[in-house]
Amino acid sequence: MQCGIRLTAGGRPAELEPDDFPTNRGGLCSKGWTAAELLDHPDRLLTPLVREVPGDRRSALRPASWDEALDRVVAAVRDSQERYGRDAVGCFGGGGMTNEKAYALGKFARVALRTSAIDYNGRFCMSSAAGALNQAYGVDRGLPFPIADLAEADALLLVGGNPAATMPPAMQHLDAARARGAALVVVDPRRTATAAGATLHLAPVPGTDLALALGMLHVARRDGLVDEAYVAERTTGFAAAVAAANRWWPDRVERTTGVPVADLERAVHLLAGAERAVILSARGAEQHAGGTDTVLGFSNLALALGLPGRPGSGFGTTTGQGNGQGGREHGMKADQLPGYRMLADPAARAHVAGVWGVDPDDLPAPGLSAFEMLDRCGTEGGVRTLLVLASNVAVSAPDRDRVRARLAALDALVVVDFFLSETAALADVVLPTAQWAEEGGTMTNLEGRVILRRKALDPPEGVLDDLVILRALADRLGVERGFPTDPEEVFAELRRASAGGRADYSGITYERLDAEQGVFWPCPAPAGDDPDTAPHPGTPRVFLDGFPTPDGRARFVHVDFRPRAEQPDHAHPYVLTTGRTMSQYQSGTQTRRVRQLLLTDPDARAELHPDVAARHGVADGDLVALETRRGRAVFRARVTEAVVRGTIFVPFHWAGLSGANSLTDHRLDPTSRMPEFKACAVRLERVGGPDDLDLWAEPPPGTSAAAATRTAAAAGTTASAGTTASASPTDGGTP
Repeated sequence: MQCGIRLTAGGRPAELEPDDFPTNRGGLCSKGWTAAELLDHPDRLLTPLVREVPGDRRSALRPASWDEALDRVVAAVRDSQERYGRDAVGCFGGGGMTNEKAYALGKFARVALRTSAIDYNGRFCMSSAAGALNQAYGVDRGLPFPIADLAEADALLLVGGNPAATMPPAMQHLDAARARGAALVVVDPRRTATAAGATLHLAPVPGTDLALALGMLHVARRDGLVDEAYVAERTTGFAAAVAAANRWWPDRVERTTGVPVADLERAVHLLAGAERAVILSARGAEQHAGGTDTVLGFSNLALALGLPGRPGSGFGTTTGQGNGQGGREHGMKADQLPGYRMLADPAARAHVAGVWGVDPDDLPAPGLSAFEMLDRCGTEGGVRTLLVLASNVAVSAPDRDRVRARLAALDALVVVDFFLSETAALADVVLPTAQWAEEGGTMTNLEGRVILRRKALDPPEGVLDDLVILRALADRLGVERGFPTDPEEVFAELRRASAGGRADYSGITYERLDAEQGVFWPCPAPAGDDPDTAPHPGTPRVFLDGFPTPDGRARFVHVDFRPRAEQPDHAHPYVLTTGRTMSQYQSGTQTRRVRQLLLTDPDARAELHPDVAARHGVADGDLVALETRRGRAVFRARVTEAVVRGTIFVPFHWAGLSGANSLTDHRLDPTSRMPEFKACAVRLERVGGPDDLDLWAEPPPGTSAAAATRTAAAAGTTASAGTTASASPTDGGTP
């Protein structure tokens, strides 16, 4: 959510308190409250690390100077590109990076490396939503209205999300709506904390959400609930979308999804009968090999009810990472340039090339998506040297063991992080970087609000930030201009590159962000040079006057349900789904190091229905092994009626023997290239009682790196990259 906080950083440790910012209004979750603990964590990387024997990842990582580490990186880049071509070097980014760093990484890949091989972990997060929003509305902005608008809705449908656990400060907006009498309908195979407080909980079998959406559109059409005037005036494609929905009569939907007909019909009538209604999708609906179609199915329902572009109503998706929105807008996706321009568009290439001072023909073509790039590492035509920033693919990628094998096949792996993540532990070179409070920059939150995060304190001695690291690498590669290290200077260039694009930031400045608590894009710069021209106010609510499509209309898209690619059978009789918990986040690289969060959520637990537990002789707290056609993992059992019978839920925040993504399916959505994270066939076996921890234990993440870093610090190992990061700490920070 990018909640507002204030950080008092006159010394260490820094003191953190929530701020009355529009998104969180003074609220924070446990992850927010404990975020400052990571700034001085004993596992923090304080010096570069390299292999004692170059090229031999069986040898130990040892401390190195910046010069040695960067020289090794550049040598690997040059060797791979000379032997295999420019696309033999790739970059993999993260949705936690600022807009400035995302922009700089995209530019670095295409200008300094001249490679098409770049993507980021947002491909595993919101790509299906992005693909659907672009098709239906002509632009991908997760929420086309401020999150505070949810408090004014009379009915809300939330598909595949559990904000009570994953975004607790967001619940105040939903709670305000319910206090006014609004109906909340939650679609989730688990009775989560959010679902437990809902007016109506629909619990489909994982992978059948699209059948539910088609059935809801069928009911809306059958019962005369379609807003015919809106459909005629503001949309196209209605007939084709309804033709698919006509085949999904309610009792067929019940047989497919498990959702009772009466509940299906009630949900549609609650939405259609509301003066203001909102439909939201989230990762549970989207992280599928058919996720784009599922989002389009619920978008079709929203359009049929006349919601998008109507004040107080709409359709949107919630963001899963701090800068998941901005990260894909400004160049980390394989097919995109800054401003949400498409790399294959000649006009877009010409505009951005002009800002960068390069020939448009020198820009590479669109590259492969995240999993496709990882899956070809070390193979003919694939990446041979990979640079990973702010991502932990050895835990977060699907079919984890397959991905780890491909990482092992690389000629060189370089990881930039502030802890020795599971991916960094596999690397040839590890570069320590600054954390969030130690660098300035902008983020774009789930509402499309661009916000400014001021630097509050310096990073530890010997640690550089990502902009400095990219500049140092570009210098060594012979590209000595075009990579400034001051975030505001980078943002000024980003504004020019985004001007005229779908995500236009050209009218946004740091001064405005400070003064206005953020600015919503699109926000174009005023035409001409007249200083008296009023600045564009930003666009909190898009679609009110039309849609950014060629004809100004939103599009219904014909979609139909396809069964899951992997069905349960005798050997794998259950359906596995994955998700998040309240106290952990993403791959756990950070949150598994916070004592308070570990006390709350100490181990990975597989949720299974009592009937399933009884069938296998499993009691609550026992250790169970889950096995799919790709791998095996061990979890502690949580026996609960809150999960659909025949479905097993596991969190994906753990590594080692409890790595959920050793189980997940790598098959991809044809549009978004999203892997199938949320539904695959699995078998269950009880392997031990609650105290049989020898079956399960793994060392805390990063222990060896922490020791190496502390040894280096004690020995006084320091070096310079040729550019130093310097700024004075302030007494306080702004949101």
